[in-house]
Amino acid sequence: MHTDGHPFDTALERASAHPSRKAKIAYADIDGILRGKYVSLEKLRSMAEKGSSFCDVIFGWDAADALYDRGHYTGWHSGFPDSPARLDAATLRAIPWEDDLPFLLGELMAADGSPAAVCPRQLLKRIRDQALEAGFRAVFAQEFEWFNFQETPATAREKHYQNLTPLSPGMFGYSILRSTLKNPFMRDLFDQLTAFGVPIEGLHTETGPGTYEAAIAHAEVLEAADRAVLFKTGVKEIAYRHGIMATFMAKIHEQLPGCGGHVHQSLWDAGQNHNLFFESQDPQRLSTLARQYIAGQLHCLPHILPMYAPTINSYKRLVEGAWAPTTLTWGVDNRTVALRVLNSGSQSCRLETRVVGADANPYLAMAAALASGLYGIRHQLRLQPPVEGNGYRVYDHGTLPHTLAEATTQMRTSAVACELFGDAFTDHFTITRDWEWRQHLKSVTDWEYKRYFEII
Repeated sequence: MHTDGHPFDTALERASAHPSRKAKIAYADIDGILRGKYVSLEKLRSMAEKGSSFCDVIFGWDAADALYDRGHYTGWHSGFPDSPARLDAATLRAIPWEDDLPFLLGELMAADGSPAAVCPRQLLKRIRDQALEAGFRAVFAQEFEWFNFQETPATAREKHYQNLTPLSPGMFGYSILRSTLKNPFMRDLFDQLTAFGVPIEGLHTETGPGTYEAAIAHAEVLEAADRAVLFKTGVKEIAYRHGIMATFMAKIHEQLPGCGGHVHQSLWDAGQNHNLFFESQDPQRLSTLARQYIAGQLHCLPHILPMYAPTINSYKRLVEGAWAPTTLTWGVDNRTVALRVLNSGSQSCRLETRVVGADANPYLAMAAALASGLYGIRHQLRLQPPVEGNGYRVYDHGTLPHTLAEATTQMRTSAVACELFGDAFTDHFTITRDWEWRQHLKSVTDWEYKRYFEII
């Protein structure tokens, strides 16, 4: 939120007026986890005047703070130095559940002051700028499904994350009854997230024990991604205050539905007056531009799937008949395909990318969706016919990779991925996904005990 003076004036004023005289800052790592700290008013003022920095280890370790063993960006070879960083004054907001404490998001820079190639927020900004240069204003929104448990981090660990107590039992999708059962929590989610600058359009129970779904209001793509990242951590923090743990794992149990993080998107003219996806005379009410955009996403999907499905667990969700796509398909208002078109009117015409899981990094998921759509426009790709009926059974155009290893190998060797995101990002990101796969291979799972312990 820039002012007529220094862009940090408002942030400094709010921190100065706050009883604690401090603020909170955060940067998103490769997994979309916010890494940050509290800073004093004096430190914030120094950052505004002299610039800031942050330890680059946040791009050198995984979600469990274990160091990648094959990274080039940072590591023991570089000594994990502080990287130049930039706080974005436009992200200033107050945290309602912390007495309206001022909060800012930032991004890491390269040593020469240019955008860091591995920083997810910087990547999205670069793709956003490509769209603007082409005359398109990208408008995005994300919706999330997630499970809630009556647990704390301590009790969940004591139970080894087994037999956790759900917030409510049973399968109660769209339940008015269940939304009343834990209403103080649901009310705080809606009201406090909206007050946090993450406006909620809808919030309801989803099918599954203690499962919720929320839709975030659409915005310009960078703001939409900021909102989505803040939504995930905001839900978890509000849940803590109610003695609840929220999880955005893509699949928590083989017998329960997975959790999506579907991304809605459209391209508008520079003034955001006309939705460039809508064409009233077309059979599917889609413009040529929209068709090229959708064709680009379908073409690129197998090359960049780890951007949408980044964990081992992601691929447990992408299975047939589980409300998540498995084939390279699109259709109009069809929930069995990878890309669902909603075309009811010029203001609401959009594409919903259903491959994205709740566990994805929103910056990377939106960067992937926008970049691959722009790829289709640049290359004027032709769109295959839409699917009517069961998309799970339409194999003509291919299927998604089945494991993180398969998807990562395809991305690492893909000229398409490098064209979309650059060599440096593609190399770093696929190194982190290969690491994730190799960590998984070391683990002896409950499934193995149940299957082999006695009989083998």
